[in-house]
This record gives sequence, C-alpha cells and structure tokens, in this order.
Amino acid sequence: METNALIEELNLLWEPIRPYLARQIEELYGYRDGHILEMGPFSGLVFELARRSIGRSFTIAAFPQATIPLYRSEAQKQRLEDRVGIIESDSSLSNMGESSVDLAIFRGALFFPNLFQVDFGAIYRTLSTKGIAFIGGGFGKYTPPEVISQIGKRSEQLNAAMGRVRITVESVGDQLRLSHLEEKCEITTEGGLWVLMRK
Repeated sequence: METNALIEELNLLWEPIRPYLARQIEELYGYRDGHILEMGPFSGLVFELARRSIGRSFTIAAFPQATIPLYRSEAQKQRLEDRVGIIESDSSLSNMGESSVDLAIFRGALFFPNLFQVDFGAIYRTLSTKGIAFIGGGFGKYTPPEVISQIGKRSEQLNAAMGRVRITVESVGDQLRLSHLEEKCEITTEGGLWVLMRK
C-alpha cells in the first residue's frame, strides 16, 4: 500500500476522533475568531473547527503534494470549500506569512521523520502575537475509550506501515532546545504527546 493510500485511510479512520480533539483545542485556544492553520499530511481537524465556528478563517498547508486532492475533496463533501483554503506547502511553511496565524495545528508532527522534519522555528514565525500552536499526536484527553478501541488497532497498523517512531518527552525537549524555543513551549502528555507553543 503506497503512502498516499495509507494517509487517506488513516485520515478517514480518525474522523470520529475529530470532535473530541476539537473540544480540547477549543478549550486551549479560548477564542472564536482569528486565522487557523492546519498543516501536514494528517489534517482535517480544521473542518470540524470551521463547522463549530472556532476561528474566522481557515487554511490547510498541505504536504506532501499528493494529499491536496484528498483535502479538496473533503472540503467539497462538507461544503466548506469557500471557507477552508487549501494550499501546497512544506514543513518550513515557506509560503505562509510571518505573524499570520492565530492557531496552528500539526497532528502527527513528531512521529514520522521519514515523511518530514518538524520545523518549530517556522511554526513560531507564522504565529501572531499571543498566537498558539498545538503540535504532536494522540487521541486527545476527551476521546472516550470506546471510540479509541474502535480504531486503535487499525490506526496502529497504518502508523507502523508509514514508519512511525516512538519518541520520548526528553527527545522532544531536546528538539525544542535545538530550536531555541524551549521557553516558548510546554510539553504535555494529556491525551497523547503534544507541544503547546505560545508566542
């Protein structure tokens, strides 16, 4: 199974998780306006946020390039193509303006070094004053165990097929120190392994 097919199946599999993760992000963000950016191959949470009117404008910075049709198709299916912009990008967010994002979301960010490298500095650059980023992975703290159990085994198989690596809080801390951003970030293991970055 090629990587794009794995990504597509994983994103579809995780659709039931989105409302619960959205609740955690809504609580963390605390606003109902602003520009929300989701990035990377495991996007789609932004559609849930748009439906809940958490944010004023929405963008998916999609990479790799082959994921773009997946997100365009979902935007049309959910009738959100006018509200959610989908652009081709990369992990350095080279086509995203400085201080242009109020909430950045990067799911699956830390676990797939064979697909991309996380550029913490690039994410920080795009954040507006008082902007926040939610970077990492996991089911989130509000997802019920019975929902996790329905997708857990297949999710693990797909992750393994894509080369997921196991990482520790310590190794994430090392990455943040190398980026000189440790003072701007907090690592949490509530509902997964996440970096909360604040500008």
